[in-house]
Amino acid sequence: MKHPDVRLYRAQDYPRMPWRNGGGTTQEVACNPGGSSAAFTWRLSIADVAQDGGFSLFAGLQRIITVLEGTGIALTVDGLAQAPLGPRQAYAFSGDAQVDCRLLGGPIRDFNLIYSPGHHRARLQWIGAADNWTFHSAASTVLLFNAGQALTVWRNGEQLPAPSRYDCLHVEGRAGSAGDELAEYRLACVAGLDACLIELQPRRA
Repeated sequence: MKHPDVRLYRAQDYPRMPWRNGGGTTQEVACNPGGSSAAFTWRLSIADVAQDGGFSLFAGLQRIITVLEGTGIALTVDGLAQAPLGPRQAYAFSGDAQVDCRLLGGPIRDFNLIYSPGHHRARLQWIGAADNWTFHSAASTVLLFNAGQALTVWRNGEQLPAPSRYDCLHVEGRAGSAGDELAEYRLACVAGLDACLIELQPRRA
């Protein structure tokens, strides 16, 4: 059995950087190994949105956004108004799109996955309500972003580092192991789960 590389990113350590369009700031949660804020094939981030305005462009990339805190937002994408987004409702759109945001009830905090569809197949889902949950994944990259209370995680029966609120657990398969192993993950939180699961698999040439 190949042992993965397991990392825990702490919320207090996330670097803050300006938006590409200069309209605000973003905290970078994680990005692909070897990547950077300027060049990446996937990235997770948290943004504080205090006013209506436009989104930055990320040409050639795909984006998925979710409201973490606040009432919600209404997006207009390439001139077309979209249904309002409330907390934990994920919305996917192209990084090439012209996107404008209108706040529905004051400032919000949002969570973002931005990735290259030419490099990765991606799946994102929010896990909530229950105190425990089990899933199986053969993805080479598994990310668990914890939006709730302290989370306990096991992988194939082995307990992993515990992410607190807004921490992120990153499990990266070793070179050559992508898709080789179906791993069992168990999650538990006494206060009820509130976490985002992201699975990324490389596209084969």
